[in-house]
Parts: sequence; structure tokens; C-alpha cells
Amino acid sequence: MKIGVSAVQGDFHAHIAALTQCGVDVVEVRLPAHLDGIDGLVIPGGESTAIIKMMRLYGLDSAICERAGAGLPIYGTCAGLIVMARQIADYPEQPSLGLLDIVVRRNAFGRQVDSFETELSIQGVPGDPMMAVFIRAPYVQSVGNGVEVLAEVKGHPVLVKQGNLLGGAFHPELTNDLRLHELFLRMVQDGNK
Repeated sequence: MKIGVSAVQGDFHAHIAALTQCGVDVVEVRLPAHLDGIDGLVIPGGESTAIIKMMRLYGLDSAICERAGAGLPIYGTCAGLIVMARQIADYPEQPSLGLLDIVVRRNAFGRQVDSFETELSIQGVPGDPMMAVFIRAPYVQSVGNGVEVLAEVKGHPVLVKQGNLLGGAFHPELTNDLRLHELFLRMVQDGNK
């Protein structure tokens, strides 16, 4: 199995390390050609406006949308969730990939000083609750038809799934718990059957 990690901006190195620990081959994705031969794609946290600007600059945005439409599993974390959203509340002019049928709110839990960690029970992830790291995190304000909510914090969805798409508001790559990356890899395996 080969997983691509969008490496145009953000903390892609931590996702690469986590996926490598899961035993899969990982490739950094910066250009549309880097999508060739991958079985899944992770869009990491960072700065959502910078990520989408760089994706557009290199033509990666349309290539990702085309692959997502053909069934490529994609997992976005924090800014990656924002980049994947259909609409961004309070920033309707901000471009996005429009893949997930959700409205997402940027910096929804507050500024950098309001960042926090909390234990989170996640549908589809067995065992004890996992520690979730929220840094200037978004949350999902509303979901469309066909979007499953897998986890919530303070009544707000923070992990959602829609077909081959997974989006989370927090950073599993900043913990030693690989269960969320493993959940995504199971999605990839299930999609390739």
C-alpha cells in the first residue's frame, strides 16, 4: 500500500512518520504526477489558505478532486478538513476543494492560546478513548446527507466520514496513538477490494 501526503504546506512530516510506523510506503505529494500510483491521500494541518493557494498554483486541486471523484480515499486533518469542506463559515470567499458536504468553522474553539487536548471516543476506533490535540482547531458546523459524524467535542462534530473521505479537526499525528491512521488505512483497503 502506498499513501500520499500533501506536502505543499503544513506539518506533513509528522503524518509521514505515523504512516511509516503503520507499515505503509509514503510519498510526498506536491504535483499532480505525484498522485500516480497512490492508494490514499492525507492532507495535513497547516494554514488552509496557504495550502489551497499552493494546490491551485501547481494544479493539484483539480487533480485531487478528479481522483476523489474516482474513489481515492482522502483524509484531511485540521486545515486539511477546512480545505476539503464544501463551505467555510464566515469565509465564503475562501476557496476549497469542496469535497466533503460540510460547512466548517475556522478557529472555532478559539485562538492559539485556546488550544487543548481531550480524550475522544471515536466511532469505529476500538479500545479506550484516544487523546486528541486541537490547535486553533475548526469544527463542523453542519453536515449534508451521507456524512457520518464519528466524534464530537462540546456538541460539535470534529471527525466526519463521507464515502471515501475522512475529515478531522484535530491532530492524531502529534500523539503516539496510530488508531486513526489505521482507521484511514482500513478505508483504503476496503476501497481497493
